[in-house]
Amino acid sequence: MKRLNERYEDYVKALNKLKEAFLENPTELIIDGTLQRYEFTFELAWKTLKDYLEYNGYIDSLSSPRAIIQLAFQAKIIKNGNIWIQMMLDRNLLSHLYDEEKSREIYNNIKNKYLEQFELLKRYLQEVL
Repeated sequence: MKRLNERYEDYVKALNKLKEAFLENPTELIIDGTLQRYEFTFELAWKTLKDYLEYNGYIDSLSSPRAIIQLAFQAKIIKNGNIWIQMMLDRNLLSHLYDEEKSREIYNNIKNKYLEQFELLKRYLQEVL
């Protein structure tokens, strides 16, 4: 439980940092920093989900982010599995992305769709932990 709580706290800190990025005017530097904060927040989100699922006996072995997302959806921890899969795909794209137009599209997805999903996860975990 200690590991899960620590991971959750790290997730909340990362999410708060990501939200801070949207308080600034979206210059190229701010957008690039926001995308990096998104990558970090997503990594902590799925790993926190994994820890939660393990703690509650859903899984007992290492799994991929996709498998964790699918299981979290089945367990009704997250409500929109499709958005979470898209979040994962966008996160994966960012690792190898040099297309400015696509990175701006992902930035807008974060702002308009993904932040809400991160917040819903935070609230769910806040209630159960």
